[in-house]
Amino acid sequence: QVQLVESGGGLVQAGGSLTLSCAASGSIFSINVWAWYRQAPGKQRELVAKLTSSGNTNYADSVKGRFTISRDNAKNTVYLQMNSLKPEDTAVYYCNVIIITSVGGPLYQYWGQGTQVTVSS
Repeated sequence: QVQLVESGGGLVQAGGSLTLSCAASGSIFSINVWAWYRQAPGKQRELVAKLTSSGNTNYADSVKGRFTISRDNAKNTVYLQMNSLKPEDTAVYYCNVIIITSVGGPLYQYWGQGTQVTVSS
């Protein structure tokens, strides 16, 4: 089993910044993909940013240039630095990982519990 613990959400004014953290623990051999998703009320969950084990990143068009995903391999932690926040960034943000538990083993996907980010205008 793998546990994901998220932190860093909160209330911020438009134009402000927040940094989300997600720490992974448990039966992990390798984390192939780290990602952040978000879900606003009445909307589908959407990919915000993705970081692969090789260092490739992918961002939603709506956050390019404002958000940065990064990781600390030693701590098995991923971060989402969010700058120039807008009211439309308000959502519950979820950490997501794709892992393997052994060499050549199958892939498993896990989700965090979500952390609320609210941006006031």
